[in-house]
Amino acid sequence: MITVNGADLRVGAHLLLSDLSFHVSPGDRVGLVGRNGAGKTTLMKTLAGEDRPAAGSVTVSGSVGYLPQDPRAADPATRVMDRILSARGLDVAIRRLRAAETAMSTATGEAQERAMAAYARADAEFQAGGGYAAEAEAARLAAGVGLPNRALEQSVGELSGGQRRRVELARILFAQHDTLLLDEPTNHLDADSVLWLRSFLLGYPGGLIVISHDRELLAATVNRVFHLDPQRTTIDIHNTGWSKYLDQLETDERRRARERNTAERKAAVLHAQARKMQAGATTAVAARNMARRADKLLADLEPVRRAARVARIRLPEPAPSGKTPLRAFGLKKAYGGLQVLDGVDLAVDRGSRVVVLGLNGAGKTTLLRLLAGREQPDAGEVVHGHGLRLGYFAQEHDTLDLAGTVRQNLASVAPGLTDGEVRNVLGSFLFSGDDADKPAHVLSGGEKTRLALAGLVHSGANVLLLDEPTNNLDPASRDEVLGAVGGYPGAIVMVTHDEGAIEALQPDRVLILPDASEDLWSDEYLDLVSLA
Repeated sequence: MITVNGADLRVGAHLLLSDLSFHVSPGDRVGLVGRNGAGKTTLMKTLAGEDRPAAGSVTVSGSVGYLPQDPRAADPATRVMDRILSARGLDVAIRRLRAAETAMSTATGEAQERAMAAYARADAEFQAGGGYAAEAEAARLAAGVGLPNRALEQSVGELSGGQRRRVELARILFAQHDTLLLDEPTNHLDADSVLWLRSFLLGYPGGLIVISHDRELLAATVNRVFHLDPQRTTIDIHNTGWSKYLDQLETDERRRARERNTAERKAAVLHAQARKMQAGATTAVAARNMARRADKLLADLEPVRRAARVARIRLPEPAPSGKTPLRAFGLKKAYGGLQVLDGVDLAVDRGSRVVVLGLNGAGKTTLLRLLAGREQPDAGEVVHGHGLRLGYFAQEHDTLDLAGTVRQNLASVAPGLTDGEVRNVLGSFLFSGDDADKPAHVLSGGEKTRLALAGLVHSGANVLLLDEPTNNLDPASRDEVLGAVGGYPGAIVMVTHDEGAIEALQPDRVLILPDASEDLWSDEYLDLVSLA
Protein backbone atom coordinates (compact mmCIF):
# COMPACT_ATOMS: atom_id res chain seq x y z
CA MET A 1 0.00 0.00 0.00
CA ILE A 2 1.35 3.45 -0.95
CA THR A 3 0.03 6.84 0.19
CA VAL A 4 1.30 10.10 -1.30
CA ASN A 5 0.35 13.35 0.41
CA GLY A 6 1.15 16.82 -0.95
CA ALA A 7 4.34 15.70 -2.67
CA ASP A 8 6.47 17.90 -4.96
CA LEU A 9 8.96 16.29 -7.34
CA ARG A 10 11.94 18.22 -8.68
CA VAL A 11 14.95 17.49 -10.86
CA GLY A 12 17.46 20.10 -9.80
CA ALA A 13 15.63 23.42 -9.75
CA HIS A 14 13.00 22.22 -12.22
CA LEU A 15 9.58 21.46 -10.72
CA LEU A 16 8.18 18.36 -12.44
CA LEU A 17 5.04 17.69 -10.38
CA SER A 18 3.48 19.56 -7.48
CA ASP A 19 1.11 18.82 -4.60
CA LEU A 20 0.51 15.18 -5.53
CA SER A 21 -1.88 13.20 -3.36
CA PHE A 22 -3.11 9.68 -4.10
CA HIS A 23 -3.44 6.21 -2.62
CA VAL A 24 -2.66 2.80 -4.14
CA SER A 25 -4.26 -0.19 -2.41
CA PRO A 26 -4.09 -3.97 -2.96
CA GLY A 27 -5.97 -4.79 -6.15
CA ASP A 28 -5.29 -1.38 -7.72
CA ARG A 29 -3.60 -1.77 -11.10
CA VAL A 30 -2.48 1.71 -12.11
CA GLY A 31 -1.24 2.70 -15.54
CA LEU A 32 1.15 5.67 -15.23
CA VAL A 33 1.10 7.58 -18.52
CA GLY A 34 2.43 10.81 -19.99
CA ARG A 35 4.94 11.92 -22.59
CA ASN A 36 8.68 11.21 -22.26
CA GLY A 37 10.14 13.58 -19.67
CA ALA A 38 6.84 14.17 -17.87
CA GLY A 39 8.24 12.63 -14.68
CA LYS A 40 7.00 9.03 -14.78
CA THR A 41 10.34 7.43 -13.96
CA THR A 42 11.12 10.11 -11.36
CA LEU A 43 7.80 9.41 -9.65
CA MET A 44 8.47 5.64 -9.73
CA LYS A 45 11.90 6.11 -8.14
CA THR A 46 10.32 8.26 -5.43
CA LEU A 47 7.64 5.66 -4.71
CA ALA A 48 10.36 2.98 -4.57
CA GLY A 49 12.30 5.02 -2.00
CA GLU A 50 15.28 5.66 -4.29
CA ASP A 51 14.52 9.42 -4.39
CA ARG A 52 12.83 11.70 -1.88
CA PRO A 53 10.07 14.21 -2.65
CA ALA A 54 11.08 17.88 -2.44
CA ALA A 55 8.00 18.45 -0.26
CA GLY A 56 5.20 16.34 1.18
CA SER A 57 5.40 12.66 2.05
CA VAL A 58 5.36 9.14 0.60
CA THR A 59 4.23 6.42 3.03
CA VAL A 60 4.70 2.76 2.16
CA SER A 61 3.05 -0.15 3.96
CA GLY A 62 4.39 -3.60 3.14
CA SER A 63 7.16 -4.52 0.71
CA VAL A 64 7.68 -2.86 -2.67
CA GLY A 65 9.33 -4.44 -5.72
CA TYR A 66 10.74 -2.01 -8.30
CA LEU A 67 11.78 -2.92 -11.85
CA PRO A 68 13.68 0.04 -13.36
CA GLN A 69 14.17 0.53 -17.09
CA ASP A 70 17.88 -0.24 -16.82
CA PRO A 71 18.83 -3.63 -15.34
CA ARG A 72 20.24 -3.72 -11.83
CA ALA A 73 24.00 -4.24 -11.59
CA ALA A 74 23.89 -7.84 -10.34
CA ASP A 75 27.21 -9.59 -9.74
CA PRO A 76 28.12 -10.97 -13.21
CA ALA A 77 29.41 -14.17 -11.58
CA THR A 78 26.05 -14.94 -9.94
CA ARG A 79 24.18 -17.97 -11.26
CA VAL A 80 20.88 -16.88 -12.84
CA MET A 81 18.74 -19.19 -10.67
CA ASP A 82 20.54 -17.91 -7.56
CA ARG A 83 19.83 -14.32 -8.63
CA ILE A 84 16.10 -15.06 -8.87
CA LEU A 85 16.04 -17.02 -5.60
CA SER A 86 17.85 -14.17 -3.83
CA ALA A 87 14.57 -12.23 -3.85
CA ARG A 88 13.50 -14.45 -0.92
CA GLY A 89 16.98 -15.05 0.47
CA LEU A 90 16.98 -18.64 -0.72
CA ASP A 91 20.28 -18.25 -2.55
CA VAL A 92 22.10 -18.02 0.80
CA ALA A 93 20.46 -21.23 2.06
CA ILE A 94 21.39 -23.04 -1.17
CA ARG A 95 25.03 -21.92 -0.93
CA ARG A 96 25.14 -23.21 2.66
CA LEU A 97 23.61 -26.50 1.55
CA ARG A 98 26.25 -26.90 -1.18
CA ALA A 99 29.08 -26.02 1.19
CA ALA A 100 27.78 -28.52 3.78
CA GLU A 101 27.40 -31.24 1.12
CA THR A 102 31.01 -30.70 0.02
CA ALA A 103 32.21 -30.76 3.63
CA MET A 104 30.27 -33.96 4.41
CA SER A 105 31.80 -35.74 1.43
CA THR A 106 35.37 -34.95 2.46
CA ALA A 107 35.34 -34.58 6.26
CA THR A 108 35.67 -37.32 8.86
CA GLY A 109 34.99 -37.67 12.58
CA GLU A 110 33.91 -34.53 14.42
CA ALA A 111 34.35 -32.38 11.29
CA GLN A 112 31.83 -34.54 9.46
CA GLU A 113 29.38 -34.27 12.35
CA ARG A 114 29.71 -30.46 12.25
CA ALA A 115 29.14 -30.55 8.50
CA MET A 116 26.02 -32.69 8.97
CA ALA A 117 24.70 -30.27 11.59
CA ALA A 118 25.39 -27.36 9.23
CA TYR A 119 23.56 -29.19 6.45
CA ALA A 120 20.54 -29.75 8.73
CA ARG A 121 20.41 -26.04 9.61
CA ALA A 122 20.77 -24.97 5.99
CA ASP A 123 18.10 -27.47 4.89
CA ALA A 124 15.69 -26.17 7.56
CA GLU A 125 16.31 -22.61 6.36
CA PHE A 126 15.80 -23.70 2.74
CA GLN A 127 12.54 -25.52 3.52
CA ALA A 128 11.25 -22.56 5.55
CA GLY A 129 11.67 -20.39 2.46
CA GLY A 130 9.64 -22.76 0.31
CA GLY A 131 12.28 -25.35 -0.52
CA TYR A 132 12.17 -27.19 -3.79
CA ALA A 133 8.63 -25.94 -4.46
CA ALA A 134 10.02 -22.38 -4.43
CA GLU A 135 12.78 -23.44 -6.85
CA ALA A 136 10.13 -24.87 -9.16
CA GLU A 137 8.13 -21.65 -8.89
CA ALA A 138 11.22 -19.61 -9.78
CA ALA A 139 11.81 -21.82 -12.82
CA ARG A 140 8.16 -21.41 -13.87
CA LEU A 141 8.39 -17.61 -13.63
CA ALA A 142 11.68 -17.62 -15.55
CA ALA A 143 10.06 -19.66 -18.32
CA GLY A 144 7.09 -17.28 -18.32
CA VAL A 145 9.30 -14.28 -19.09
CA GLY A 146 11.10 -16.26 -21.79
CA LEU A 147 14.30 -17.48 -20.14
CA PRO A 148 15.28 -20.94 -21.43
CA ASN A 149 16.18 -23.63 -18.88
CA ARG A 150 19.85 -23.60 -19.89
CA ALA A 151 20.05 -19.89 -18.95
CA LEU A 152 19.21 -20.69 -15.32
CA GLU A 153 22.58 -22.41 -14.88
CA GLN A 154 24.55 -19.64 -16.61
CA SER A 155 26.11 -16.69 -14.85
CA VAL A 156 24.39 -13.30 -15.19
CA GLY A 157 27.44 -11.90 -16.98
CA GLU A 158 27.01 -14.41 -19.83
CA LEU A 159 23.55 -13.09 -20.71
CA SER A 160 22.52 -10.41 -23.17
CA GLY A 161 21.04 -7.15 -21.93
CA GLY A 162 17.55 -8.34 -22.81
CA GLN A 163 18.02 -11.59 -20.92
CA ARG A 164 19.42 -9.78 -17.85
CA ARG A 165 16.30 -7.65 -17.74
CA ARG A 166 14.14 -10.78 -17.93
CA VAL A 167 16.07 -12.16 -14.96
CA GLU A 168 15.30 -9.01 -12.97
CA LEU A 169 11.63 -9.17 -13.94
CA ALA A 170 11.40 -12.84 -12.88
CA ARG A 171 13.16 -11.96 -9.61
CA ILE A 172 10.72 -9.14 -8.82
CA LEU A 173 7.72 -11.38 -9.54
CA PHE A 174 9.18 -14.24 -7.46
CA ALA A 175 9.66 -11.98 -4.42
CA GLN A 176 5.89 -11.82 -3.72
CA HIS A 177 5.96 -8.12 -2.89
CA ASP A 178 2.85 -6.32 -1.64
CA THR A 179 3.20 -3.66 -4.35
CA LEU A 180 4.90 -3.85 -7.76
CA LEU A 181 6.39 -0.83 -9.57
CA LEU A 182 7.19 -1.88 -13.15
CA ASP A 183 8.86 0.54 -15.57
CA GLU A 184 8.44 -0.73 -19.16
CA PRO A 185 8.23 -4.42 -18.17
CA THR A 186 7.62 -5.62 -21.75
CA ASN A 187 10.93 -4.28 -23.09
CA HIS A 188 12.87 -7.25 -24.55
CA LEU A 189 9.93 -9.66 -24.13
CA ASP A 190 8.71 -11.74 -27.05
CA ALA A 191 5.00 -11.97 -27.91
CA ASP A 192 4.39 -15.13 -25.87
CA SER A 193 6.09 -13.64 -22.79
CA VAL A 194 4.03 -10.46 -23.07
CA LEU A 195 0.83 -12.53 -23.10
CA TRP A 196 2.07 -14.48 -20.09
CA LEU A 197 2.89 -11.27 -18.20
CA ARG A 198 -0.59 -9.85 -18.87
CA SER A 199 -2.14 -12.96 -17.36
CA PHE A 200 0.17 -12.84 -14.34
CA LEU A 201 -0.58 -9.18 -13.61
CA LEU A 202 -4.33 -9.70 -13.94
CA GLY A 203 -4.17 -12.31 -11.19
CA TYR A 204 -1.74 -10.38 -8.99
CA PRO A 205 -3.45 -9.64 -5.63
CA GLY A 206 -1.25 -6.72 -4.54
CA GLY A 207 -0.99 -3.15 -5.77
CA LEU A 208 0.56 -2.44 -9.18
CA ILE A 209 1.85 0.70 -10.87
CA VAL A 210 3.09 0.16 -14.41
CA ILE A 211 4.70 2.45 -16.99
CA SER A 212 4.33 1.02 -20.46
CA HIS A 213 4.05 2.17 -24.05
CA ASP A 214 2.44 -1.21 -24.80
CA ARG A 215 -1.17 -0.08 -25.04
CA GLU A 216 -2.44 -3.64 -25.32
CA LEU A 217 -0.85 -4.43 -21.95
CA LEU A 218 -2.52 -1.36 -20.41
CA ALA A 219 -5.87 -2.20 -21.97
CA ALA A 220 -5.70 -5.76 -20.64
CA THR A 221 -4.52 -5.07 -17.08
CA VAL A 222 -5.07 -1.62 -15.55
CA ASN A 223 -8.17 -0.51 -13.64
CA ARG A 224 -6.92 3.03 -12.88
CA VAL A 225 -4.99 5.53 -15.01
CA PHE A 226 -2.75 8.32 -13.66
CA HIS A 227 -1.96 10.85 -16.40
CA LEU A 228 1.03 13.13 -15.74
CA ASP A 229 0.59 16.62 -17.19
CA PRO A 230 3.93 18.48 -17.12
CA GLN A 231 2.35 21.74 -18.28
CA ARG A 232 0.13 21.85 -15.20
CA THR A 233 2.68 19.96 -13.01
CA THR A 234 -0.05 17.63 -11.80
CA ILE A 235 -1.61 14.18 -12.17
CA ASP A 236 -5.11 13.59 -13.50
CA ILE A 237 -6.49 10.50 -11.77
CA HIS A 238 -8.98 8.37 -13.69
CA ASN A 239 -10.55 5.55 -11.68
CA THR A 240 -11.37 3.50 -14.73
CA GLY A 241 -9.82 1.04 -17.17
CA TRP A 242 -7.80 2.01 -20.22
CA SER A 243 -10.57 2.01 -22.85
CA LYS A 244 -12.92 4.09 -20.71
CA TYR A 245 -10.02 6.42 -19.89
CA LEU A 246 -9.47 7.09 -23.61
CA ASP A 247 -13.20 7.70 -24.10
CA GLN A 248 -13.19 10.02 -21.07
CA LEU A 249 -10.30 12.03 -22.52
CA GLU A 250 -12.30 12.72 -25.68
CA THR A 251 -15.43 13.55 -23.68
CA ASP A 252 -13.53 15.91 -21.36
CA GLU A 253 -11.88 17.68 -24.30
CA ARG A 254 -15.27 18.25 -25.99
CA ARG A 255 -16.72 19.51 -22.68
CA ARG A 256 -13.85 21.96 -22.16
CA ALA A 257 -14.24 23.24 -25.72
CA ARG A 258 -18.00 23.78 -25.23
CA GLU A 259 -17.49 25.53 -21.89
CA ARG A 260 -14.80 27.79 -23.36
CA ASN A 261 -16.93 28.73 -26.40
CA THR A 262 -19.94 29.47 -24.18
CA ALA A 263 -17.91 31.55 -21.72
CA GLU A 264 -16.14 33.47 -24.47
CA ARG A 265 -19.48 34.31 -26.17
CA LYS A 266 -21.02 35.49 -22.90
CA ALA A 267 -17.90 37.50 -22.02
CA ALA A 268 -17.91 39.14 -25.47
CA VAL A 269 -21.56 40.17 -25.04
CA LEU A 270 -20.91 41.58 -21.54
CA HIS A 271 -17.82 43.50 -22.68
CA ALA A 272 -19.71 44.96 -25.65
CA GLN A 273 -22.59 46.03 -23.40
CA ALA A 274 -20.17 47.49 -20.84
CA ARG A 275 -18.48 49.60 -23.52
CA LYS A 276 -21.84 51.04 -24.53
CA MET A 277 -22.80 51.85 -20.94
CA GLN A 278 -19.48 53.14 -19.58
CA ALA A 279 -19.93 56.67 -20.98
CA GLY A 280 -23.19 57.36 -19.09
CA ALA A 281 -22.90 58.77 -15.57
CA THR A 282 -25.78 56.67 -14.30
CA THR A 283 -24.61 53.42 -15.96
CA ALA A 284 -20.81 53.57 -15.44
CA VAL A 285 -20.93 51.46 -12.23
CA ALA A 286 -23.08 48.82 -13.94
CA ALA A 287 -20.67 48.82 -16.88
CA ARG A 288 -17.70 48.13 -14.59
CA ASN A 289 -19.62 45.32 -12.89
CA MET A 290 -20.40 43.78 -16.30
CA ALA A 291 -16.73 43.96 -17.31
CA ARG A 292 -15.71 42.27 -14.03
CA ARG A 293 -18.29 39.51 -14.60
CA ALA A 294 -16.90 38.97 -18.11
CA ASP A 295 -13.33 38.82 -16.82
CA LYS A 296 -14.34 36.34 -14.11
CA LEU A 297 -16.04 34.10 -16.67
CA LEU A 298 -12.78 33.85 -18.58
CA ALA A 299 -10.60 33.55 -15.46
CA ASP A 300 -12.64 30.59 -14.18
CA LEU A 301 -12.01 28.59 -17.35
CA GLU A 302 -9.45 25.79 -17.26
CA PRO A 303 -6.21 26.85 -18.99
CA VAL A 304 -5.96 25.72 -22.59
CA ARG A 305 -4.20 22.36 -22.66
CA ARG A 306 -1.62 22.63 -25.38
CA ALA A 307 -0.65 19.53 -27.30
CA ALA A 308 2.59 18.01 -26.02
CA ARG A 309 5.68 19.03 -27.96
CA VAL A 310 7.07 16.37 -30.27
CA ALA A 311 10.77 15.81 -30.81
CA ARG A 312 11.92 16.67 -34.35
CA ILE A 313 14.14 13.63 -34.68
CA ARG A 314 16.45 13.41 -37.66
CA LEU A 315 19.37 11.22 -38.64
CA PRO A 316 22.71 12.35 -40.10
CA GLU A 317 23.38 13.28 -43.70
CA PRO A 318 25.67 10.39 -44.71
CA ALA A 319 29.18 11.16 -45.88
CA PRO A 320 30.27 9.64 -49.23
CA SER A 321 31.64 6.11 -49.02
CA GLY A 322 32.80 3.22 -51.15
CA LYS A 323 30.48 0.53 -52.49
CA THR A 324 30.84 -1.71 -49.40
CA PRO A 325 31.82 0.41 -46.40
CA LEU A 326 31.57 -2.39 -43.80
CA ARG A 327 32.37 -6.11 -43.89
CA ALA A 328 32.64 -8.89 -41.32
CA PHE A 329 34.37 -12.24 -41.87
CA GLY A 330 34.02 -15.33 -39.68
CA LEU A 331 33.15 -13.50 -36.45
CA LYS A 332 33.24 -15.69 -33.35
CA LYS A 333 32.50 -14.66 -29.78
CA ALA A 334 32.05 -16.65 -26.58
CA TYR A 335 31.33 -15.64 -22.99
CA GLY A 336 32.61 -18.18 -20.51
CA GLY A 337 31.71 -21.56 -21.95
CA LEU A 338 28.83 -20.21 -24.06
CA GLN A 339 29.50 -19.73 -27.77
CA VAL A 340 27.33 -16.77 -28.80
CA LEU A 341 28.53 -16.15 -32.37
CA ASP A 342 30.17 -18.83 -34.48
CA GLY A 343 31.37 -17.74 -37.90
CA VAL A 344 29.21 -14.73 -38.88
CA ASP A 345 29.85 -13.17 -42.30
CA LEU A 346 28.20 -9.90 -43.33
CA ALA A 347 28.68 -7.33 -46.09
CA VAL A 348 26.97 -3.95 -45.67
CA ASP A 349 26.74 -2.15 -49.01
CA ARG A 350 26.25 1.59 -49.41
CA GLY A 351 22.60 2.43 -48.67
CA SER A 352 21.64 -1.18 -47.85
CA ARG A 353 19.23 -2.09 -45.06
CA VAL A 354 19.75 -5.22 -42.98
CA VAL A 355 17.62 -6.47 -40.10
CA VAL A 356 19.12 -8.93 -37.60
CA LEU A 357 16.66 -11.40 -36.09
CA GLY A 358 17.00 -14.09 -33.42
CA LEU A 359 15.77 -15.08 -29.98
CA ASN A 360 17.02 -13.23 -26.92
CA GLY A 361 20.57 -14.40 -26.25
CA ALA A 362 21.20 -15.33 -29.89
CA GLY A 363 23.94 -12.70 -30.14
CA LYS A 364 22.21 -9.79 -31.90
CA THR A 365 23.54 -7.08 -29.57
CA THR A 366 26.95 -8.79 -29.46
CA LEU A 367 27.16 -8.65 -33.26
CA LEU A 368 26.41 -4.92 -33.33
CA ARG A 369 28.97 -4.28 -30.58
CA LEU A 370 31.62 -6.16 -32.61
CA LEU A 371 30.73 -4.22 -35.76
CA ALA A 372 30.89 -0.96 -33.78
CA GLY A 373 34.28 -1.84 -32.28
CA ARG A 374 32.94 -1.81 -28.73
CA GLU A 375 34.17 -5.39 -28.28
CA GLN A 376 36.73 -7.51 -30.09
CA PRO A 377 35.88 -10.89 -31.68
CA ASP A 378 37.58 -14.06 -30.47
CA ALA A 379 38.16 -14.91 -34.13
CA GLY A 380 37.41 -13.34 -37.49
CA GLU A 381 37.64 -9.66 -38.36
CA VAL A 382 35.64 -6.52 -39.06
CA VAL A 383 36.90 -4.65 -42.13
CA HIS A 384 36.25 -0.94 -42.69
CA GLY A 385 35.80 0.04 -46.32
CA HIS A 386 36.61 3.34 -48.03
CA GLY A 387 35.01 6.36 -46.35
CA LEU A 388 33.25 4.42 -43.59
CA ARG A 389 31.74 6.57 -40.84
CA LEU A 390 29.90 4.51 -38.22
CA GLY A 391 27.05 5.61 -36.00
CA TYR A 392 26.06 3.28 -33.17
CA PHE A 393 22.91 3.38 -31.02
CA ALA A 394 23.15 1.02 -28.04
CA GLN A 395 19.96 -0.35 -26.50
CA GLU A 396 21.37 0.10 -22.98
CA HIS A 397 22.60 3.64 -23.75
CA ASP A 398 26.18 2.74 -22.87
CA THR A 399 27.44 5.26 -25.43
CA LEU A 400 26.31 8.02 -23.03
CA ASP A 401 28.46 9.50 -20.28
CA LEU A 402 26.01 9.29 -17.38
CA ALA A 403 28.26 11.48 -15.20
CA GLY A 404 28.08 14.33 -17.73
CA THR A 405 25.23 16.68 -18.53
CA VAL A 406 22.95 16.47 -21.54
CA ARG A 407 24.83 19.33 -23.20
CA GLN A 408 28.26 17.84 -22.44
CA ASN A 409 27.23 14.52 -23.97
CA LEU A 410 26.28 16.10 -27.27
CA ALA A 411 29.25 18.50 -27.30
CA SER A 412 31.67 15.60 -26.78
CA VAL A 413 30.47 13.74 -29.90
CA ALA A 414 30.04 16.91 -32.00
CA PRO A 415 33.09 19.01 -31.06
CA GLY A 416 32.72 21.22 -34.13
CA LEU A 417 29.45 22.74 -32.91
CA THR A 418 29.26 26.01 -31.00
CA ASP A 419 27.39 26.06 -27.70
CA GLY A 420 24.45 27.73 -29.42
CA GLU A 421 24.36 25.07 -32.13
CA VAL A 422 24.52 22.33 -29.48
CA ARG A 423 21.55 23.86 -27.70
CA ASN A 424 19.62 24.18 -30.98
CA VAL A 425 20.08 20.47 -31.71
CA LEU A 426 19.09 19.57 -28.15
CA GLY A 427 16.00 21.79 -28.42
CA SER A 428 14.81 19.87 -31.47
CA PHE A 429 15.10 16.69 -29.38
CA LEU A 430 13.05 18.34 -26.56
CA PHE A 431 15.98 19.30 -24.30
CA SER A 432 15.38 23.00 -23.93
CA GLY A 433 16.46 25.57 -21.33
CA ASP A 434 17.63 24.02 -18.07
CA ASP A 435 17.08 20.50 -19.45
CA ALA A 436 20.40 20.85 -21.29
CA ASP A 437 22.21 21.01 -17.95
CA LYS A 438 20.57 17.93 -16.42
CA PRO A 439 23.01 15.13 -15.54
CA ALA A 440 22.43 12.24 -17.94
CA HIS A 441 22.01 9.73 -15.11
CA VAL A 442 18.68 11.30 -14.04
CA LEU A 443 17.11 10.97 -17.50
CA SER A 444 14.31 8.51 -18.16
CA GLY A 445 14.83 5.71 -20.69
CA GLY A 446 12.99 7.67 -23.37
CA GLU A 447 15.08 10.79 -22.73
CA LYS A 448 18.30 8.75 -22.93
CA THR A 449 17.10 7.37 -26.27
CA ARG A 450 16.51 10.89 -27.58
CA LEU A 451 19.91 12.08 -26.35
CA ALA A 452 21.72 9.12 -27.93
CA LEU A 453 19.95 9.78 -31.24
CA ALA A 454 20.81 13.49 -31.01
CA GLY A 455 24.47 12.46 -30.82
CA LEU A 456 24.20 10.93 -34.30
CA VAL A 457 22.85 14.05 -36.04
CA HIS A 458 26.21 15.68 -36.89
CA SER A 459 28.24 12.47 -37.11
CA GLY A 460 28.08 12.18 -40.90
CA ALA A 461 27.57 8.45 -40.34
CA ASN A 462 26.96 6.50 -43.54
CA VAL A 463 26.38 3.19 -41.72
CA LEU A 464 24.07 3.18 -38.69
CA LEU A 465 24.01 0.28 -36.23
CA LEU A 466 20.69 0.61 -34.39
CA ASP A 467 19.95 -1.67 -31.42
CA GLU A 468 16.27 -1.38 -30.40
CA PRO A 469 15.98 2.34 -31.29
CA THR A 470 12.26 2.59 -30.39
CA ASN A 471 12.50 1.19 -26.84
CA ASN A 472 11.10 3.47 -24.08
CA LEU A 473 9.69 6.04 -26.52
CA ASP A 474 6.22 7.54 -26.29
CA PRO A 475 4.08 7.02 -29.42
CA ALA A 476 4.78 10.49 -30.88
CA SER A 477 8.56 10.17 -30.46
CA ARG A 478 8.47 6.63 -31.83
CA ASP A 479 6.69 7.88 -34.95
CA GLU A 480 9.41 10.53 -35.39
CA VAL A 481 12.16 7.91 -35.11
CA LEU A 482 10.42 5.65 -37.62
CA GLY A 483 10.02 8.55 -40.03
CA ALA A 484 13.72 9.39 -39.70
CA VAL A 485 14.70 5.74 -40.29
CA GLY A 486 12.49 5.57 -43.37
CA GLY A 487 14.03 8.72 -44.86
CA TYR A 488 17.69 7.99 -44.08
CA PRO A 489 19.66 7.40 -47.33
CA GLY A 490 22.65 5.65 -45.73
CA ALA A 491 23.05 2.00 -44.73
CA ILE A 492 21.36 0.62 -41.61
CA VAL A 493 21.88 -2.59 -39.66
CA MET A 494 19.03 -2.86 -37.15
CA VAL A 495 18.06 -5.09 -34.24
CA THR A 496 14.45 -4.63 -33.17
CA HIS A 497 11.37 -6.33 -31.68
CA ASP A 498 9.17 -3.57 -33.17
CA GLU A 499 7.27 -4.58 -36.31
CA GLY A 500 6.65 -0.89 -37.06
CA ALA A 501 10.41 -0.31 -37.14
CA ILE A 502 10.77 -3.12 -39.69
CA GLU A 503 8.09 -1.57 -41.86
CA ALA A 504 9.85 1.80 -41.69
CA LEU A 505 13.25 0.25 -42.42
CA GLN A 506 12.04 -1.63 -45.52
CA PRO A 507 14.95 -4.10 -45.26
CA ASP A 508 16.45 -5.69 -48.31
CA ARG A 509 18.19 -8.48 -46.35
CA VAL A 510 17.76 -10.41 -43.11
CA LEU A 511 20.45 -12.07 -40.98
CA ILE A 512 19.13 -14.76 -38.63
CA LEU A 513 21.14 -15.66 -35.52
CA PRO A 514 22.59 -17.83 -34.09
CA ASP A 515 22.77 -19.80 -37.38
CA ALA A 516 24.18 -16.74 -39.21
CA SER A 517 21.96 -17.54 -42.20
CA GLU A 518 21.33 -14.64 -44.56
CA ASP A 519 18.43 -14.22 -46.96
CA LEU A 520 16.65 -11.62 -49.02
CA TRP A 521 13.92 -9.97 -46.99
CA SER A 522 10.39 -11.28 -47.29
CA ASP A 523 7.32 -10.25 -45.29
CA GLU A 524 7.12 -13.88 -44.18
CA TYR A 525 9.91 -13.00 -41.74
CA LEU A 526 7.64 -10.51 -39.95
CA ASP A 527 6.28 -13.36 -37.83
CA LEU A 528 9.77 -13.81 -36.38
CA VAL A 529 10.07 -10.18 -35.25
CA SER A 530 7.64 -10.31 -32.32
CA LEU A 531 8.93 -13.75 -31.35
CA ALA A 532 12.57 -12.61 -31.26
